[in-house]
Amino acid sequence: MDDITGKVALVTGGSRGIGRAIAVALARAGADVAVNYVASRRDADAAVAEIQALGRRAVALGADVGQPEQASALVGAAERALGPVGILVNSAGVGYALAIEDITPEIWNRTLAINLTGSFLVTQAAVPAMRRARWGRIMAISSVAAQTGGVIGPHYAASKAGQIGLMHSYARRLAGDGITANAIAPGRIDTDIVRQDTSALRATAPAPPVGRIGTADEVAAVAVMLAHNGYITGQTININGGVHSS
Repeated sequence: MDDITGKVALVTGGSRGIGRAIAVALARAGADVAVNYVASRRDADAAVAEIQALGRRAVALGADVGQPEQASALVGAAERALGPVGILVNSAGVGYALAIEDITPEIWNRTLAINLTGSFLVTQAAVPAMRRARWGRIMAISSVAAQTGGVIGPHYAASKAGQIGLMHSYARRLAGDGITANAIAPGRIDTDIVRQDTSALRATAPAPPVGRIGTADEVAAVAVMLAHNGYITGQTININGGVHSS
């Protein structure tokens, strides 16, 4: 198992929910962390303070990863603040729960821009430094919706399925450079967004066989495991309480 003490991690969408849990867990494992946010600077600053309290370096960086210039600038800013990025967690995402007839081209494009294109753009910007270091860990926070269709809608399911394909391709192409790439596919996770969501569509989601929804810390534990492990690559790690297996 690789020691990640002193490695620099960039977590997109790291100010809240699963992203924040992963950012803090990586810091607890010894990494310095760049926490990306779009609008919630206060939440990002709180995450940074929590990481710094663990004795690790951290910085909050605002960027819309769906915009090519901002995605590239985000990686550059992380490198200037903390050093070359060795661990990248693509956690930024949006999920508008809609009936099929209510999905507009604008919503489709925005969902794919953040969830899928954003993962591609940030990864492309981070890979050169990983190649130079001959070491890297790339992850994408996908979803069980990629495998089952989910309840949010085809726009969301397609974007999350695309993330799995993206990681598979990077894994195959970058294995010789000492870089792994994996997807994590959570089911329903107890986050602020889920607790506050009153959407009837989301409410129809069946309870997992384990009888509860998951926690962000349980997802974060998988991300830390992947950061340590150089032999797992090209995989989709399911953490969904038994809703789906493959």
